Amino acid sequence: FTDRWSPRAFAPKPMEKEQLLSLFEAARWAPSASNIQPWRFAYALNGDAHWQDFFATLIPFNQSWASNASALVFITSDTLMGRGDDLKPSHSHSFDTGAAWMALALQASSMGLIVHGMLGVDMDAARALLKLSDRYRIEAAVAIGYQGEKSSLPDGLQERESPSDRRPVSESIFHGPANI
Repeated sequence: FTDRWSPRAFAPKPMEKEQLLSLFEAARWAPSASNIQPWRFAYALNGDAHWQDFFATLIPFNQSWASNASALVFITSDTLMGRGDDLKPSHSHSFDTGAAWMALALQASSMGLIVHGMLGVDMDAARALLKLSDRYRIEAAVAIGYQGEKSSLPDGLQERESPSDRRPVSESIFHGPANI
């Protein structure tokens, strides 16, 4: 659990579709309000017919390191809940989808894969590419693959290629009102 971090150095190694599907299977078991499972995943494998279109939606900074990833995934969430004409806004769609993302990330780590979530995406271009209706929100894009050498990264990123610290838990919790 604590060994998981978000490297940017990917080895140029293909991933079997079955490996990626096992990550989605782990995400499927995440908890969600009323079990509506608002998450949806759209993916491309490096070198397939969709890769270049997915890759092109990343901002140049993320393109500078994500080109060797084995897969790119867009995580989206359904902002509505209910059925038929009885639809209402879902307050927890992002929260629930975040739980699914964490399950995916932990499964990847347990399989010796690395993942790096990112918001540096042209969201309008990604929405058009994915053909999303207005009810779906793009939460993030994720690069998935195998750990590479940090020397493969642009110079400015090589020194940052290590796990980052976390603030002490005492700074994140409040007994009683948060008063923040």
